[in-house]
Amino acid sequence: MSSLVFRGGLLSGQVAIVSGGGSGIGRTTALELAALGAQVVICGRREGPLARTAADAGRAADAGRAEGAAGTSGTRGPGETGETGGPGETGGPGDTGGPGDTGEVGGRVTPLVCDIREEEQVDALVSAVLERHGRIDLLVNNAGGQFLAPAEQISARGFRAVMRLNVEGTWLMTHAVATRAMIPAGGGKIVSVTLSPHNGMPGMAHSGAARAAVENLMRSLAVEWARFGIRCNAIAAGQIATEAMLSKYPSQITEMVASTIPAGRLGTPEEIAWMVAHLASPAGDFTSGSVITVDGARDNWLGQWPPRWGADAAGTPLSEQRPDSAV
Repeated sequence: MSSLVFRGGLLSGQVAIVSGGGSGIGRTTALELAALGAQVVICGRREGPLARTAADAGRAADAGRAEGAAGTSGTRGPGETGETGGPGETGGPGDTGGPGDTGEVGGRVTPLVCDIREEEQVDALVSAVLERHGRIDLLVNNAGGQFLAPAEQISARGFRAVMRLNVEGTWLMTHAVATRAMIPAGGGKIVSVTLSPHNGMPGMAHSGAARAAVENLMRSLAVEWARFGIRCNAIAAGQIATEAMLSKYPSQITEMVASTIPAGRLGTPEEIAWMVAHLASPAGDFTSGSVITVDGARDNWLGQWPPRWGADAAGTPLSEQRPDSAV
């Protein structure tokens, strides 16, 4: 299946790691990068969701090959398929993958089980990717999590859990990939997915603190690691219509959240994946140290516009009455 936005083969030759690739934004991002030709390694704590993402990528690759074959005249040579990395590929002779490797199921997606909070597992993940692909061009720090609770009800344990996953996990992945792959290679790109809005997150104070830390980390590393050719950015995602968003939180919230977004709707995982792909492409080569907010203008929301007291009966914003001669 081809991308709806970018040309095929845009990221051919690149190797990407996407954390939290088994569901939501991470899953969609992995599929988009693979559709653009990248070799993608997805990681997460649960094998099942990772394997399903890889299988979906394999089916998409099969469909793409079928479309290509249908539009290609002539015949191929004996045994030639015209495509490497087909379903079921396990790599070269003796390739055993990394710890927790479930096997390369999809055409361009490899699932590897890894808890990003554990330094040893992160190191093993990076070793497995380098052994298999020899390079890492893009790291997408997507894995994260939080829970809805008033600040006074968040325990020290709950606060630490959110900080450890979102901040420490992002740091461990970023540091390992940069020092072992990108700095020796002379460059790379790191994209961390955070959250909007930026004017505070009442009800998720722990997550607001964690995401702010990650955004500042990307800004800091963009300056420090510019000398190594590494570009670091964050994408602050607004309310996105993922399965978790629609099922995890109380229905009173999910049913009303679109009304708090000036665009009038939730975002889609694809809209975040496309921004990641943009940054991974040559179009993102001069973008570093940025926090790109993708939230339908939610970050700037001050309430309903026009406010009820500032509109006529038809909902049209009131305007100043000025004489016809006024410029």
